[in-house]
Amino acid sequence: MWPIWRQLLSPRDAYGAEQTLLLFTYLLGLTPFRLRGHGTRHFELSRLGYLNALLQLTFFGYCFLSALVQEQSIVGYFFNSPISQVGDSLQKFIGMTGMFTLFLCCGLRVRLLIRHCDMIACIDNHLLDVGICFNYSRIMSLRHTKLLLIAGVQLAYLASSISMLIYNDVRPSYTVAVAFYVPQLFLLSIVVLFGAILHRCWQQFDALNKVLKNLAHQWDTRSIKAVQKQRSLQCLDSFSMYTIVTKDPAEIIQESMEIHQLICEAAATANKYFTYQLLTIISIAFLIIVFDAYYVLETLLGKSKRESKFKTVEFVTFFSCQMILYLIAIVSIVEGSNRAIKKSEKTGAIVHSLLNKTKSPEVREKLHQFSMQLMHLKINFTAAGLFNIDRTLYFTISGALTTYLIILLQFTSNSPSNESSTGFDCCEAYHNMTNHTV
Repeated sequence: MWPIWRQLLSPRDAYGAEQTLLLFTYLLGLTPFRLRGHGTRHFELSRLGYLNALLQLTFFGYCFLSALVQEQSIVGYFFNSPISQVGDSLQKFIGMTGMFTLFLCCGLRVRLLIRHCDMIACIDNHLLDVGICFNYSRIMSLRHTKLLLIAGVQLAYLASSISMLIYNDVRPSYTVAVAFYVPQLFLLSIVVLFGAILHRCWQQFDALNKVLKNLAHQWDTRSIKAVQKQRSLQCLDSFSMYTIVTKDPAEIIQESMEIHQLICEAAATANKYFTYQLLTIISIAFLIIVFDAYYVLETLLGKSKRESKFKTVEFVTFFSCQMILYLIAIVSIVEGSNRAIKKSEKTGAIVHSLLNKTKSPEVREKLHQFSMQLMHLKINFTAAGLFNIDRTLYFTISGALTTYLIILLQFTSNSPSNESSTGFDCCEAYHNMTNHTV
């Protein structure tokens, strides 16, 4: 029993560092594979994992259909208007479609994720050859922190919103609650998993850049030699590094080229696995943010004549918290992707700095090859190829959000109830004027 706990608390490789996160997603049915072996470790597909995924999806489908038959929803408890009915119907449809898409992609494309994990372990071994040793316990601690943070935020939102409903004598059935809250948990779990992949990508690019910077520093101090020297370890933030590299510069650059190619291939594999999940998550988040922002603005601007048990503060708080939850998901995806891309772009500047300093023809040739490789191998993350996952997405979402909000608010202003009220006021004014004249 103790060796199992020691592996959970003190991982010794890239597989062990992610085992807690992968166990969590395994229980949710999103990663139907388990870590096997003691010496040479590997991931293996699990029939129990696929069965768990099927049960999860079946249970959610039952709750969704039951809520649909009952014609109940959490949003409907707050107020009922034509636009809210449309928004609620769209949220139900895209929520069910999104859940099926997530489980389908996770089940059918799971070998891509396993291949990516194997590539991460292989890259770590290559980095070890050039003096890099990652602190896997720290990596696992970061995963635990993110899981606890996401679980805490989700539980706080669930507890506060359910308490608000019960306080106002509204008791939703468990099927309605599951259909509304469970998709948030699954979407955020995919976001955490994608963030973990991006974090390892960022770490490996950072380690590669430090190897090249260390080489440049040794050239600056004239301390580099092609002879064996004593190794000394320098403890860094997320990994350890040899201060004196004991290999020939041309050999170090050749290994750095191979590591760079492997990292780019790993990033491309991750993008293939997550591409449809990212499209689903961003689409769902955008739709919910649009309608939540509309509900809040309509109430604050006084355009809504809603009849509800809930106070304005409770109404605004509920939808604002839901909107913030999905905003966190989008920001986590975009910032993680942007951070990895920016770190990869720094490698080119370091390589060209080395190119300007070297005097060895052999090393210069290797650096020229590395420069050409950097031109043709670049990482990027897309949502099914429709748009790039970077900070330009903020501008795109902001523009689309503003456009849809203006349309919805104008639709509310021109609704039949407002028109009839305006017509009644005009008729009443004309009648008063006639009586006054007579």
